[in-house]
Amino acid sequence: MENGAINVLRYLLDFYATVLLIRFLLQIVQADFFNPISQIILKITAPLVETLNKIFPTIKNFNSAALASAILVKWSFFLILIPFGNVIPSQLGLFLFIAAISIVEPLIQIYLYGILIIALSSWIGGSSHPIVRLTSQIIDPYMKPFRNIIPPIGMIDISPMVAILVLIFAETQFQRFVNNMMF
Repeated sequence: MENGAINVLRYLLDFYATVLLIRFLLQIVQADFFNPISQIILKITAPLVETLNKIFPTIKNFNSAALASAILVKWSFFLILIPFGNVIPSQLGLFLFIAAISIVEPLIQIYLYGILIIALSSWIGGSSHPIVRLTSQIIDPYMKPFRNIIPPIGMIDISPMVAILVLIFAETQFQRFVNNMMF
């Protein structure tokens, strides 16, 4: 398989894993499942999550099947590479661990871009759009401590900037941790 095809395959699997993570977050925060975007996410992820729901049960709001699905989708990339000689089958356990760890970065990115969407929509005034409402439902539990600690300065709320800086710091530290672990 050429590098271009491998990259396209990886991007598609990463995208689907991210959609699975969004489903996981939607269930944790008990987002509005009647939102059209929620409905699309549920329909796209239902075949895999409902299959794994028999093995990984949902406990309260924690849908372990959605989280396991995201990890398995990331891991499937390495399974697909076996016939092409890019991955040795004896290393699949290690790659499952790598897939589980690689879930953290998309989670951070979901929150980072979610905060940007909320901030931009507050400037534009499009807070009634389904994507913005859903994003707000996901991001608000993360933003609440920042909003409680950092009061607005006049009409300006700087808590999103601080929250973004914390996410960037967390992502940098996580990448440093992973690099130290690998080398």
